[in-house]
Amino acid sequence: MPPETAVTPEAGECRLIGKIPVRNIWLLMLYASDLYRELSRAEVSVEETPDQIADLIADILCRRVEERLNRGITNGYVERSEVLSRVRGRIDLLRTERGQLLARAKMACRFEELSSDTPRNRFVLAALLKMMTLAESDQRRMRCRELVQTMRRLGVSMSQQNAFDRSVEAISLCDRQDRPMLEAAKLAHELALPTESAGSRLLTSPDHEIHWLRKLYEKAIAGLCEVHLSKNGWKILPGRMLNWKISAQTSAISSIFPSMKTDIFMENQKKARRIIIDTKFNELLSRGWHRDETIRNSYVYQMYSYLRSQEDFVEDSLARTTAGVLLHPTVSKEFNEAVSIQDHDIWFATVNLAGSAQSIRDRILEIVNQASCPLLSNNPVIRSSE
Repeated sequence: MPPETAVTPEAGECRLIGKIPVRNIWLLMLYASDLYRELSRAEVSVEETPDQIADLIADILCRRVEERLNRGITNGYVERSEVLSRVRGRIDLLRTERGQLLARAKMACRFEELSSDTPRNRFVLAALLKMMTLAESDQRRMRCRELVQTMRRLGVSMSQQNAFDRSVEAISLCDRQDRPMLEAAKLAHELALPTESAGSRLLTSPDHEIHWLRKLYEKAIAGLCEVHLSKNGWKILPGRMLNWKISAQTSAISSIFPSMKTDIFMENQKKARRIIIDTKFNELLSRGWHRDETIRNSYVYQMYSYLRSQEDFVEDSLARTTAGVLLHPTVSKEFNEAVSIQDHDIWFATVNLAGSAQSIRDRILEIVNQASCPLLSNNPVIRSSE
């Protein structure tokens, strides 16, 4: 799907990123997050109310923040620099001498102080501020505002912090109860990315954010499959490395030989079935030498390598019939075709990201369910070419 320049809609119109509705970008973000697993356990159907995703995230964030406030938010040591009349921590000699502070019986000191004004708490406060603008409900906006005021009274300062940096992300055993709140805050920051309009901030065109969109699409597919298929015996492993079956090699080849890493690796021992899903964020079909449309041959070769390179392992019975799925997004015509090559089924399919949330979910699950059965038994209309 060739990315296009972001469109700034008129009031009342559907907001778009390229040709993808913003609410569907939000939906992919939710599928890719850990919060989606929580919603599935609570039996909340996101697909029925996709326009309320921002309100849903606001509810989750507020609930998580309230839980932490009731138990006391996590404090941390923050570095301070002040002019004092007594020594505290380390003396800043340069600042002290430059300001001639000793003549006034003072000195510049650097010290660490236990405070609520940590990068992690500022990150959460910034997320609450964003949800005050994203939430549609007045009640939810008021709830966010009250929590902002509470955190400000505790000493947490305002921040434009958007990055989920290492100081925020590092979770120790003593403060792991912060993780659910941070996951909600992280998603709140991500929801704000594709909603900036003219007069606020400049949104980078999707052609400059294609890597971000591609990774988001991959994580969303993995998250959706894990929530809906793991209860049926499927084990979903995103980003699994595959090994080449190398019989001999020279001394330096390992440093330059390419590795193989699948986007999504699925396995079901009860069904005796394995599926490798490779997600791409571009058009599945391209113009060929002798026809108007053809499947991109490099992707076919890549999937063929994934499947055939694993099949000779004697102890792995599923490797000989592993199925592959090339899953691309589209905003128009959908495509779902398959071929069986040397006992390996390869599906070529697309998901319409311009459709409804319900149709996106149903389409992804339909494609995976088709690939979970051998091609000939899955579709009685298909006949062998022999």
